[in-house]
Amino acid sequence: MVQNTDSQVQKAILNEQKRQLEGMELIASENYQSEAVLQAQSSVFANKYSEWFPWKRYYWWQENTDIVEQLAIDRAKQIFHADHANVQALSGAAANICVYAALMEPWDTILWMDLSHWWHLTHWAPVTFLSKVFNFISYKTLENGEIDFDEIRRLARKHKPKIILAWFSAYPRELDYSKFVEIANEVWAIAFADMSHIWGFIAAWILKNPLDYGFHVMMTTTHKSLRWPRGSLILSKWVVSNPLKKPENTIENIPTRIDRAVFPWIQWWPHMNTIAAIAVALWEAQTDKFKEYAIQALKNSKVMAEEFINRWYKLVTWGTDNHMVILDFSNTPIENGKNAEYILDLVGISTSKSTIPDDPNPPFRPSGLRIGTPAMTTRGVKEDDIRIIVDFIDQTLKLIPFMQEKNFSEKINKLKSQVIEFSKQFPVPRIN
Repeated sequence: MVQNTDSQVQKAILNEQKRQLEGMELIASENYQSEAVLQAQSSVFANKYSEWFPWKRYYWWQENTDIVEQLAIDRAKQIFHADHANVQALSGAAANICVYAALMEPWDTILWMDLSHWWHLTHWAPVTFLSKVFNFISYKTLENGEIDFDEIRRLARKHKPKIILAWFSAYPRELDYSKFVEIANEVWAIAFADMSHIWGFIAAWILKNPLDYGFHVMMTTTHKSLRWPRGSLILSKWVVSNPLKKPENTIENIPTRIDRAVFPWIQWWPHMNTIAAIAVALWEAQTDKFKEYAIQALKNSKVMAEEFINRWYKLVTWGTDNHMVILDFSNTPIENGKNAEYILDLVGISTSKSTIPDDPNPPFRPSGLRIGTPAMTTRGVKEDDIRIIVDFIDQTLKLIPFMQEKNFSEKINKLKSQVIEFSKQFPVPRIN
């Protein structure tokens, strides 16, 4: 046991348990795994090397790893309407690199959302390796925050990208997948969707699935709204051809090209304990309980947006279709999302600063604040509780102009005690 081996790590674990139990987790990318998923991830599968794919392993004694990985693959294909699923990529960043490596050659062009308009570093940024390999052309949103498909079509026709990418880490509206596919087909590009934030709602079949609208490839991380361990899935249509023969660069060979990119091109040994946990989580995702959670998370998000608007806060796109709302503090006394994130953390409310379209502020001091409902929904929060949470946030943010006053700490501590009392009503899996 950890407490008998490393008291320092044990202390950190206990402190983190206390923080999670007593605080409000409103970071849109965080959630809580079930006890069954946590148990699978800490199982003896962590001891096992499993090179290659089920029923084709190089090492012997793989009958149990083969069963577990095949269960994960079959369940992923069923839930997400895919012909092929790769469950081995170690993270979202690794999975994105695998997709690019499978489908592109150096200096090929990718059409993607500009980083200042809610994209993510794992796809492209000047500080990443990918920026040295591929040519990235960016599109932006309109002034109202909606996707500018006319601009995407113009850029696609001009630059002839190999991939057109649809994904947004802080976009609160549902995407028109058909338009992405229509433009991709016009220029013979591959339509690639990274659905990491909203995949839990796609799994519950309450938000649209890009594969149903003609996307060629879809990727997701497996935590966030899914409540799974930290890994990733890559899904596509079509089936794997001869894995020992180098496939031609055709659309039909996308599954084979992806598998070969995951292994052996980009990574080697899959983490079988994580795959086992993903298999368990995929089973959970098919239950009525999971669908009830997903429906409630969207209800909570809608109520949260309405409550902020009623309190005269400015929201990017003035509402939400998914699990997150983005507050815009430009031209307000709060000034930026960093200030809001900081003061909310003082009272035990976890959020994340966020850029807004064409943000006038730098990335580490952006104008927006991203707030998500999945984690607190997992703990049992409903619509009336969301109204209380918004009130806590509102009370806290109103203290920003008074941070230099003598009684500021007293006011913060009073709010923090109320947040703790409120949060402890809602159990955290495996902690309570």
